[in-house]
Formats: sequence, C-alpha cells, structure tokens
Amino acid sequence: MLAALAARAEAPLEPGFIAWLEGVQDEALRRGISPRTWQAVQPGLRPIERVLELDQKQPEFVDTFWNYLDARVNPRRIADGEKLLAKHRGLLQKIEAEYGVPAPVLVAFWGLETHYGKFTGRFPVTAALATLAYDARRTRFFRNELLDALAILEAGHIPPQHMLGSWAGAMGQIQFMPSTFLRHAVDGDGDGRKDIWGSLDDAFASAANYLRANGWQPGLAWGQAVRLPDDFPWHLARLDVKKTWPEWASLGVQPMEGAPLPEGGQPASILLPQGHAGPAFLVYANFEVMLSWNRSVNYVLAVGHLADRLSGGPELTHGRAADNRRLSREQAIELQQRLLELGLNVGATDGVLGTRTRDAIRAYQRSASLPADGYPSLPLLERLRAGAGPGTSQAALPTSDTPL
Repeated sequence: MLAALAARAEAPLEPGFIAWLEGVQDEALRRGISPRTWQAVQPGLRPIERVLELDQKQPEFVDTFWNYLDARVNPRRIADGEKLLAKHRGLLQKIEAEYGVPAPVLVAFWGLETHYGKFTGRFPVTAALATLAYDARRTRFFRNELLDALAILEAGHIPPQHMLGSWAGAMGQIQFMPSTFLRHAVDGDGDGRKDIWGSLDDAFASAANYLRANGWQPGLAWGQAVRLPDDFPWHLARLDVKKTWPEWASLGVQPMEGAPLPEGGQPASILLPQGHAGPAFLVYANFEVMLSWNRSVNYVLAVGHLADRLSGGPELTHGRAADNRRLSREQAIELQQRLLELGLNVGATDGVLGTRTRDAIRAYQRSASLPADGYPSLPLLERLRAGAGPGTSQAALPTSDTPL
C-alpha cells in the first residue's frame, strides 16, 4: 500500500521513509487507530523540507527582555486584546467561574500564541510531525505526537484536511501539541467535539483546564514589578529561591508606586530578566504554572504583563536604562568559552545560556565583586575580553557603551 503511494506521488518517497511509515502504521493500528483514519491521512504523510529548515535554524541572537517584550506587548496587541476581552466577556467570565483562571490571562495567552487567532499555522500537522519524527534527533518525541494526532482524528474532533498548525505541530487558537490536547482539551460548547481551531468556547476552556490541571491558584496574582535597593543580595534573584513578602521587604524590596502590597504569606521569587540594571519582578506560584506552558521566562513575563495591561495596569518602565544590546549566538558561545577558560562549568559551549552558564556567571561575578545576577550580557563579555579575572579593577574595564 505504501509502496503504491510512493509510485504515484509527484516525487517518490525515499525507501527509508516508506519503511519507517510502515512501522508507524503498525504501531498506530495497535493503538486503536482504524484503517479508515490511517488511509485518510496516509497520502499526506510526506516530508516537508521547510519544516526541517525551520527546525534546524539556529537563532541569530540571544534577545534581551526589553526587545522581546516590546515586540509582543505593543499598543496594537493591547488594543486588540481589550476589544476582544470586551467582545467575549460573557464566555470568559463563565470559564473563569468554572476554572478560576482570570479572563485577561486567557486572552493574553491567546494573544501571544496566535495574535488572537490570526496566525494559527498553515502546516498540515500530521505531515509536519512525520517529518520531525523521521529526523534522527527527536524521533521518539515527535513519533508519539504523530500517534496522538492520529488519535485526535480517530475521535472525530477535526477532519484531517483541517488539522493545521505550526511547523512543530502546535495546533489551534492556543497552540496545543497533540499530547497536550489529549490530556487537557475540553468540549466547551457541548457539540461533542473538542475544536480548538474554530471554537473559542473549546479553546478558552481547554487553556483554562490546562492551567488548572497544572496547579493554577484562583485569586493569586502571577507576580508584579518591584524595586530593589542598590545593596540587594543579587544572587537571591532566581526562581528556586523563595521567600515571603515580609522576608523580601526586610531585604529592601518595595512595590512600585501605586501598586498594591504583595501577598503577605505566599512564597515568591525575585526575577531579573535583564540583570540588575533592568526591571525586577516578584513572582508567585502561578508564574511557575504559566512556565509549564512555555519554559521561557521572557514569554511568561510577557503574558503576565499583557494580562496586566488588559486589566488596566500601567506600562512597565522601570529598568529601561539597562544595556539593551543583544548577544549574537557567536558571542554567547564566546562568553561560555571564556568562562570555561577561567575554570567555570558552563555545560556545553553551544550558545544556549541555560542554568549552568548562568551559575558560572554568578560565580565569576561574586569573585569579581560584581552584582551576582547571573545575566549574560555584552558588558560582561567585554570585561572577559579585556582579560578581567577575579579582582580586576572596575576602572580599568570598558564601559557598557564601548563598541565591540
């Protein structure tokens, strides 16, 4: 059957892909996917070169928080969100009453994921997932997602030709992966289908159900911007350090002017997305729930801030004086290599500035009597380029305005 498909296709499938598809077919049938569903999907299961190009494309820059935020929480997105929040208020209030997730938070996720449904993706999901599953790097993950996508089709939630999404297989108004859909999608409008593509009832209810299942606490804010004193112990600004508001206040942390006092007894963390010179946030347990949606701190801060703006909150301005130059990927690798030369463990020197690299930066900063915020920046790289080891005089170093 698959060999016949290859023979009549515009471009013959590779024998290896045909054999691989036969294995997927066998596994799908064992999992309860009917021959009818498989036959409906099978003609479209062809590698998509553009998917591989996008998957293998390395980001050119490590963007700053301000660049990231300004590109996503802009006047147009705020204005569009306000209109849609008012338009769908009844539906959103019903979902908030059932799941405990505030309407502005749901609309903010919707806005960042698909610009309120305008850009939901045009790739055929099963073909995109088959492309990524056949690739050697993450075969098991995407193979399981492909099988889960087939299960969604088997259940009749969406016709195969309408199952469109991103190049990575994220689907619908809220960009659920198939496995997330199977665990958390909800039939919000009661029509017997879970349609996160065309039904906002289903999409909003599914998003709220996901957040609740991951621990959302009704009535608790995600976080808020705060001010820190110059002598703040910067090494405490990280997600795995939690203190109550009175404990943070004893270290000089203050709410922004006009903002309410933070929750007194709730454990919270301080985050510095652009280092000690940038903005500071006090974040609660709901922030970590939001991180389960997307592990990017910048993404979740953008969702939280957009939700605040849709609720009438002020523009974020504190910390705008921070050096806003972006690290290129090559510069990020160089930063890791220079830290490694100082005997600091950065993990792989791959330009991915994760926990090990940030811990190495903190170790270097503490040894050099710098604010130990763990932030990878161009001023830090310039200092390392100048040969500044621990104890180097600050006066002898290039400033943050020194061109590279």
